[in-house]
Amino acid sequence: MSGLVAVDRDGDGDGDGRVGEFWRGLGLPGLIDVHTHFMPERVMAKVWAYFDAAGPLVGRHWPIAYRLEEDERLAVLRGFGVRAFTSMIYPHKPGMARWLNGWAADFAARTPDCLRTATFFPEDGVAAYVAEELAGGARVFKAHVQVGGYDPTDPVLDPVWGVLAEAGVPIVVHCGSGPVPGKHTGPEPIARVLARHPRLRLVVAHMGMPEYVDFLELAARYPRVCLDTTMAFTDFVEQAAPFPRAERGRLLDVGDRVLFGSDFPNIPYGYAHALEVLARLELGEAWLRAVCYGNGARLFGVG
Repeated sequence: MSGLVAVDRDGDGDGDGRVGEFWRGLGLPGLIDVHTHFMPERVMAKVWAYFDAAGPLVGRHWPIAYRLEEDERLAVLRGFGVRAFTSMIYPHKPGMARWLNGWAADFAARTPDCLRTATFFPEDGVAAYVAEELAGGARVFKAHVQVGGYDPTDPVLDPVWGVLAEAGVPIVVHCGSGPVPGKHTGPEPIARVLARHPRLRLVVAHMGMPEYVDFLELAARYPRVCLDTTMAFTDFVEQAAPFPRAERGRLLDVGDRVLFGSDFPNIPYGYAHALEVLARLELGEAWLRAVCYGNGARLFGVG
């Protein structure tokens, strides 16, 4: 392994061996992880290089804990007991989305436990290729407002949001302003999208950090809005963007719409930590079972 963080496969150190203990202790058949990244090799290499350089959208030292070849990453994830996961892809310029979608379709075809993932960008033809992806069997979409640097209310995207709302297919959207704000991040732009398309099955990535409270309020207002736990509550994030302790009880109010996400492999700590910090919230085992498996199983029809 060539990563900057040595991940212990035997249960010591970063605690990979504790992952199975965690879900078995809850009586679960495994985990569903709605926020994992599998990408074309050259794209993943560029993403890792950006993290290594602590690029402007990262803003801090960020070692990659699971810097492995694709087949090794799949083996690690399956070894953790993850029964369904995603291949979160995202373009940063026009012309990328179709190519990424083609790769993701091929990846899902050869990786049955991956939920076929697709993406889009505000560009000519976007409504057509999103419709093609839906017809082809895409089960989840990814939109990255921060990296893409686009306004989600761009008129060219309006028919896209409309067809996704009608289809009821989840869209994981990085719309919060963490780790570094973008021109169109924060709750206001995506709130305007939801006002026009209230039936969108929107999954707010990273719990909307650091605007946690604003996104909790959106989830309370729109019954199809979900939140994923990706990196939230971890020691790494709590240093810079702590989740307000007084708001923890509200996580129970939307407990049927909180989904476990990890950001694997691009995390600077062991996978077990992302699970153990959820238990640290002391919201009860029923909540943990729903977050780590039940909610995702229901959303994606996983047995």
